Amino acid sequence: MYAQIVLFDGFDPLDVIAPFEVLAAGGALAGGGALAGGGALAGGGLEVRLVSAEGPRRVVSGTLGLALEATAGLDPSLPGYVVVPGASGPIEGDPAEVDTIPVLLARVGETALPGLIATAMGRPEVTVATVCGGSLALAMAGLLEGRTAVTHAQGLDVLDATGVTVVDARVVDDGDLITAGGVTSGLDLGLYLVERSFGPRIAHAVERLFQYERRGTVWRDAGLAPVPA
Repeated sequence: MYAQIVLFDGFDPLDVIAPFEVLAAGGALAGGGALAGGGALAGGGLEVRLVSAEGPRRVVSGTLGLALEATAGLDPSLPGYVVVPGASGPIEGDPAEVDTIPVLLARVGETALPGLIATAMGRPEVTVATVCGGSLALAMAGLLEGRTAVTHAQGLDVLDATGVTVVDARVVDDGDLITAGGVTSGLDLGLYLVERSFGPRIAHAVERLFQYERRGTVWRDAGLAPVPA
């Protein structure tokens, strides 16, 4: 099983690093720990990769020029998870002069990434996950219409306008689409994916290792619906 974490120009570093470290630790605690190709940590049948739609390349984030290396191209046929981060930068400004977060997210739709994600979403063995504005990038590219998702609090109205059913939860599980809210929710997303893959004991062990406890209830379309007061 693979966890492919996508890099694109202007990505938010924490959206990437938080799930990367959590998934790597979960795989290691599930019985692995050997280094796989490209320097990704493999364990418990999980290989974590940093990828891009364009293939191996140096990708510059939206935070002070910090860059990470994509060691492979996104392969939508690989079973497991594809994780799409949000962008980092100013919220407002002249788009002709400033790469704002909305501009960066919209540019994702001009790349090969939406097509690759669409292919991944068509495969039953692949779950697509997003952190923060990652769901907005996919929604603006027309991939999430009719789905249930969340994004950063400042983007909920925009997400709703794309035809998404918005649930303001820390993590929203819509089957083969799992979305998380603001930037630090990448930790909660990673832990939830670890629990789905390896069970609660491994997820708890990662929580203890990181000295972090998951926040909020993961929303799923299951159980009783609340009765209006």
